[in-house]
Amino acid sequence: MGRTVLVTGGSSGIGRAVAARFAAAGDEVCLTGRRAEGVGRAAAELGVRGVVCDATDPVAVAALAAGLDRVDVLVNAAGGLPPEQVGEGVPPLVGLLAAWQANLAQNLLGAVLTTEAVRDLFVPGAAVISLGSLGAERRGGAYGAAKAALAAWNAALSAQLAPRGVTCNVIAAGYVEGTGFFGGPVPEERRRALIEETHTKRPGTVEDIAATAHFLASPGARHLTGQTLHVNGGAYTTR
Repeated sequence: MGRTVLVTGGSSGIGRAVAARFAAAGDEVCLTGRRAEGVGRAAAELGVRGVVCDATDPVAVAALAAGLDRVDVLVNAAGGLPPEQVGEGVPPLVGLLAAWQANLAQNLLGAVLTTEAVRDLFVPGAAVISLGSLGAERRGGAYGAAKAALAAWNAALSAQLAPRGVTCNVIAAGYVEGTGFFGGPVPEERRRALIEETHTKRPGTVEDIAATAHFLASPGARHLTGQTLHVNGGAYTTR
């Protein structure tokens, strides 16, 4: 019998690729997203279950968890850059606060709420995988700070869940094409600069991240937990 895999933010981009990877392996996948049209289309195309759920809404997340019997793999892929928060006539500090709160909600608190909601459903051997970013290391602003907090939370979560046989890791992606992250086409000059930063001299793909997530949920990764894995073609290196 296949595993039960929950993928938040699974209607497009990296989340969709992750859902497709697990579904292709025969797992029972449930993907979520905020927009009914996108969720329905992705679920139908991949042959998986789709649930409309805003990961930052505790009521919606609780309802999502109530509809699950078990969770073998949780992939917290929901996140991204929130819409501009500054409107006409809004004091600068009010706009700044709103922008930071929106980034923290989308890129940290959604993962925290979802994980906590399904915490009691994790089976021995389960895996929690959260999507981080190279922006946590440099030039990330509010978005990067939220992703850095995600990695810190993951380390603490790993210590809590490891005695139950549950691993917890973060995939910190670099520049990945095939997503709506930038809200439109990336200017060619910037695209060239992002690729030039890598050792591999190519952009990342959603399949690169999906393959890493699939590995982290595999038997070969059972002693790998509490880590942030940088998948960026060498644009940022660790030692």
